[in-house]
Amino acid sequence: MTDVFTPEKRSAVMRRVKGRNTSPELKVRKALTGLGVRYRLNRKDLPGSPDIVMAGRRLAIFVHGCFWHGHDCARGSRVPKANREYWTAKVARNVARDARTAADLAAAGWRVETIWECDLKDAAALKARLERMLSR
Repeated sequence: MTDVFTPEKRSAVMRRVKGRNTSPELKVRKALTGLGVRYRLNRKDLPGSPDIVMAGRRLAIFVHGCFWHGHDCARGSRVPKANREYWTAKVARNVARDARTAADLAAAGWRVETIWECDLKDAAALKARLERMLSR
C-alpha cells in the first residue's frame, strides 16, 4: 500500500511531530506540580536529556509515546502497513537507544523511570505511581 500523502505533505506532517512539551509530558508535569514537586526539564548534561529531572532525588523520568518507543501495548505493537521495514528499524533503534540511555544513567547513580503514554489514561493510577516513585 502506498502512502496517501504526497512526499511533500508527508514531510510536513512528520515535521509537526513534537519531541518536547507533548501532551503526555504536560499531563505528568501537571500531576507532579499537583504533588508539590519541583523538577527541571530536558537536562542536556545527562545522557538522553531526560524529560523530567529531580536532581535532589537522583531521579530521571522519561515520558515515552507507545508507538515511537515500541511499548508492548496495543498502540505500541502496531506496525504501519506502508514502509514497514523503515518503521520497524526506526522503532528498534529507539528501543536500543532508550536501553543505552537508561544504562548510562543508572551507571552514573540515577534512578530511571519510564512513564508510557498508555499509563496516562487513569489519572488516579498515575498519581499513585508518582507518589510511590517519590517516596523511594
